[in-house]
Amino acid sequence: MNDAKPKVVVCGTAFGRVYLRAVHDDPDLELAGVVSRGSAASAGYAKSYGVPHYIGVDELPDDIDIACVAVRAGAAGGDGAKLAQHLLRRGIHVLQEHLLHPDELTDCLRTAREHGVRYRLNAFYPHLPPVRLFLAAAEILRERGRPLHVDAVAGSQVVYSLLDIIGRAVGGLRPWAIADPVPVPADIAALTDSSPPYTPLHAVIGGAPVSLRVQNQIHPGDPDNHALLLHRLAIAFEGGVLSLADTHGPVLWSPRLHTGRDATGRLVMGGPGTERLDVSSTEILGAAGEPTFRTVFDQMWPGSVGVALGELRADIADPGRSTAAAQWAATVTALWQRLTTALGPPELIRPPDPEPVPLPELLAQRGNHAGDAA
Repeated sequence: MNDAKPKVVVCGTAFGRVYLRAVHDDPDLELAGVVSRGSAASAGYAKSYGVPHYIGVDELPDDIDIACVAVRAGAAGGDGAKLAQHLLRRGIHVLQEHLLHPDELTDCLRTAREHGVRYRLNAFYPHLPPVRLFLAAAEILRERGRPLHVDAVAGSQVVYSLLDIIGRAVGGLRPWAIADPVPVPADIAALTDSSPPYTPLHAVIGGAPVSLRVQNQIHPGDPDNHALLLHRLAIAFEGGVLSLADTHGPVLWSPRLHTGRDATGRLVMGGPGTERLDVSSTEILGAAGEPTFRTVFDQMWPGSVGVALGELRADIADPGRSTAAAQWAATVTALWQRLTTALGPPELIRPPDPEPVPLPELLAQRGNHAGDAA
């Protein structure tokens, strides 16, 4: 790679807009162009950033160092994997947005080896600041004892990254297994007019028992929307439960409630020796205040791409890192394939756009009666 700032192109301008922002804002990188099939929208983004618009890989000059591929691969009905391999054969290092079919990932990794360049698959969400905080806290807790149980919920659009995050949180991916979902009993199903949005499955990841719930539903005309939530995780340890309340925070620590008994067998609720009762029943970790969705799009998501680009650049400087990254991606991809096979095709839904609910304001309007018992 050049001694000067690495020259980076971004392929795709749908989710690729996040990559464009990340590269443009990184003082250690040079945004060198946009690659697309020639759409007017992509040409417009290239113009707004003041960089060339290349129609296809063959138009790229020979001095490009890194390509960010934010184009859907075959697993999502696109040709992003083929595009990545074309770039790799040009001698360009590639950071590719997930997700790929296992065979596509194998082809990309093989092509990178054959041409002496680095390839990294980006699961994206593990690099978000709240998720990184969650993972750092999980690492501290693992030093005191093994994870006892993981409760994980996600929309089907982000289950790949969910599996990646779980593996990081429990300290590894193997051994792993995912069972088939258990149907809802007929007598329970008969009590509701609609099918439950979540499909429950039992799993083991990194040796830890996992309860998975996946909203296996997709709006065919709007696949990026209509998940009830993205990620939610809670890991039980002997000392308490660590929770990621939402993909974008907050991270919560709920110490385990425990107190002794007196001579009569009653729980001791105060007095000498009960100092452990002075801690908060649940504490928000990290900085107070959570981001708005606008902040997520403008700052947090581009920052996540910046972290992934930093990992790719570290791979370039130390090729030995690539082996571990490739093995991790291959295992997560195998897990994802098993999970999606167990879930089966997603249910097609066409709900209306959700109406905003200003819940804090509505509660405030109720005044002092909001917490009263019925």
